[in-house]
Amino acid sequence: MIFDFEPGDKVYNPQNKNWGIGQVQSIIKGKVTVNFQNVGKKVIYGENIELKKIDDQN
Repeated sequence: MIFDFEPGDKVYNPQNKNWGIGQVQSIIKGKVTVNFQNVGKKVIYGENIELKKIDDQN
């Protein structure tokens, strides 16, 4: 999977919405490190979990 994210982007995990909104910290070789509101830092493997980007329309 190719990620369409950059550090600083806001995302959520549709399979675990209770994690809250996360902010992308880094993207390295198919792994995205995200700091989520409710569960802290998680390393997301692109082939296992699909993150959804939150578009800031403000």
